[in-house]
Amino acid sequence: MSTSPFTSLDNLAVHLRDTLKKGLPQNNKPNKEINYVLLYAYNGTGKTRLSMAFKEAGKNGDERDTLYFNAFTEDLFTWDNDLENDLSRELRLNTQSRFFNGIDDLEMDTRIRRLLSRYADFDFKILKKKVLNQQGLEHEITYVSFARETMIDGQVQAIENIKVSRGEENIFIWCFFLVIAQLAIDNEEGSPYAWVKYLYVDDPISSLDDNNAIAVASHLAQLLSNRDNKIKVVISSHHTLFFNVIWNELGQTKKAQPYFLSKEEVTGLYTLRYTGATPFFHHVALLKQLREAADSGDLYTYHFNMLRGILEKAASFHGFKNFSACIKQGHDDPEGILHARMINVLSHGDYSLFEPMQMLDENKKYFKTILSDFMANYRFNPDLFPEPDLSASQP
Repeated sequence: MSTSPFTSLDNLAVHLRDTLKKGLPQNNKPNKEINYVLLYAYNGTGKTRLSMAFKEAGKNGDERDTLYFNAFTEDLFTWDNDLENDLSRELRLNTQSRFFNGIDDLEMDTRIRRLLSRYADFDFKILKKKVLNQQGLEHEITYVSFARETMIDGQVQAIENIKVSRGEENIFIWCFFLVIAQLAIDNEEGSPYAWVKYLYVDDPISSLDDNNAIAVASHLAQLLSNRDNKIKVVISSHHTLFFNVIWNELGQTKKAQPYFLSKEEVTGLYTLRYTGATPFFHHVALLKQLREAADSGDLYTYHFNMLRGILEKAASFHGFKNFSACIKQGHDDPEGILHARMINVLSHGDYSLFEPMQMLDENKKYFKTILSDFMANYRFNPDLFPEPDLSASQP
């Protein structure tokens, strides 16, 4: 089930807001209440730009209604690495943003530390100091100083003013956001985050391993599914495991709607496809896309790159060293060598997703053979891949 295509991310953002405000229509029934919209999309689709379009749609003069986490949120934290002395490394906060409204009065460091201990072994302090700007004028900055305990000469010592890794930095910023999200959900009297009506979370788990991705997704779902939470939520991600954990958790509330967000490269239109009835895994989504392209004959050179990626993952899962092990051997290619060479050659060209080139008819035939043999040999749920109308297929 798909929605009508959207001509712009602005239009899509308005549609998501309407879905959260009004719910989804049902046959002869009141609209189904939707509190969570979950979006799975590949990198480059426009997830971050969509989050900003959603935020912009909620502006009313100086008023805002959306607390968001995305790449722009991470940019509120910048490093000063003390290049002159190489002694003190500080993560500075752009406190001009209302994101930091509660930092002075709500014991943010204590709240963050409780969460951070789930994921990391370093400590931190939120500090202030006076510095001179480029014009020589004094002003106050807020920054984070990190520390880690280590064993030196048989004794545990704290190493101060360290620079944490990019992954550790990301998880610190994520915990900072979670604390603010919790304050917004609690909505206590006088809260500096009482303005928040929507949360928009875009890909919070970059640089995290799978264990932390599961932990982050599960914790986020528990926070959002609190019965007292009145805030509506959009979550977008390209991370399959994270998406599935979130959907499994929030799907139990019966108020979540999952979609596969895609963009047509030729037309530039955006499409939402409902995924609730489909076990949504990355390789299944890709296979559906490749199967549809093969059935229609609308095949481009970059489809060989996508097919190779699936073959490589399948080979690794089944314990083979090379993707060629997943290519069927037949009378015309007894060792699968020809088809393996085809994949090798045609998946390494300079093929752009944004300037697609149609395959030659001969290569289309090779592609269809390799794909159909793979899907026959490694059985997939036939309900997800109905047989095409052969009378309408192209070479």
